[in-house]
Amino acid sequence: MYWNKTFECMDREHLHELQSQRLVDTVKRVYFNVPYYRDKMQSVGLEPGDIKGVEDITKLPFTIKQDLRDTYPYGMFAVPLSEVIRIHASSGTTGKPTVVGYTRRDIDTWAELVARVLTGVGAGRNSIVQVAYGYGLFTGGLGLHYGTERMGATVIPISGGNTRRQVMFMQDLGTTVLACTPSYALYIAETMEELGIRQEDLKLQAGIFGAEPWSDNMRKELEQRLGIKAIDIYGLSEVMGPGVACECLEQDGLHVFEDHFIPEVIDPDTGEVLPPGSIGELVITTITKEGLPVVRYRTRDITSLNFEPCACGRTHVRMSKVLGRTDDMLIIRGVNVFPSQIEHVLMNIGGTQPQYQLVVDRVNNLDELEVWVEIDDKLFSDEVRRLEDLENRITREIQNTLGINVTVKLVEPKTIARGDGKAKRVIDKRNI
Repeated sequence: MYWNKTFECMDREHLHELQSQRLVDTVKRVYFNVPYYRDKMQSVGLEPGDIKGVEDITKLPFTIKQDLRDTYPYGMFAVPLSEVIRIHASSGTTGKPTVVGYTRRDIDTWAELVARVLTGVGAGRNSIVQVAYGYGLFTGGLGLHYGTERMGATVIPISGGNTRRQVMFMQDLGTTVLACTPSYALYIAETMEELGIRQEDLKLQAGIFGAEPWSDNMRKELEQRLGIKAIDIYGLSEVMGPGVACECLEQDGLHVFEDHFIPEVIDPDTGEVLPPGSIGELVITTITKEGLPVVRYRTRDITSLNFEPCACGRTHVRMSKVLGRTDDMLIIRGVNVFPSQIEHVLMNIGGTQPQYQLVVDRVNNLDELEVWVEIDDKLFSDEVRRLEDLENRITREIQNTLGINVTVKLVEPKTIARGDGKAKRVIDKRNI
């Protein structure tokens, strides 16, 4: 199923022509309307006329999140504030938030992309979409909301939190699609089990989960416990919000909507563009945004790109599930560690809840990694020897995966804090 087959299934040759024209227009827009971009391009001797198509994109300088903070709040806007009808912003947990402005056309484009997402996972006008992403300055809630309304389905704008009420509405209102973070979806599944509500008591068919990295093993857990198709969605506020890319029902990579975005994967250390299939940092250029277009924006997300045709018929490139972030990546004794690697090991072993936390500290000038893992309710009352065996097995498997020594600590069920947004996976005491 397609929302806009003309663009979603456009042949690569025509797609390249469309991208090239839109890139040329975007470069002119930012050069003449955004002093930051004009100064940056002039500093490397670049003028708009030097960009004639997609093949010239690597001539353009990168944009990073700090650039948006340095020009806070409106310095990166490419239109007068009178044309901006909505503002979103990041959380700003590490400094000034990044402020993003949308024109009316930008909002229409965003709604169009999310309508594609929903149609691609089997939703239609008769669907009931429960949006449990946060509303407000965070882009998640309103992004899914407007896309649902665009396609003519029913939206439940419940936002996050009050999990028992979430479950009640899912049951009473006949929710067919759940949209939230994967960690919160697991919490909803736990709450259902506590309340004695079975999959058969609901009408759920699909879940659209994003805003944090999650593994294929987490997908299996969600599908098994909720009885749904668990679909990965990708986006970030600086680029658009949710709807930059999403899986189809093939669940074989996330289609990047290339008629609106040009993706690249680079070596995060050198900035060199990597060939298809290589794992590196995702870079995105917007080619239709009016309010805040970004050129070669370094997302810090680690992924790869696959240009092979998808069985669903869409021609847009597919990105793999995000492995982690370069700025969330832990470096422990010289080894790069992503939380998703730990998650993968835990989900393979079983006997634990999919709730974990990584605690990093420095002892005697050496980094120490402690992995806290919630054990399954059924194992909690088991004999000590069996729990010790499980702990030893988890320790061994994680050490084999990471190549460093770790300490595993099994904790009681419900010990690790839950939330209605992104899970807090890492406590790095080295930074305290």
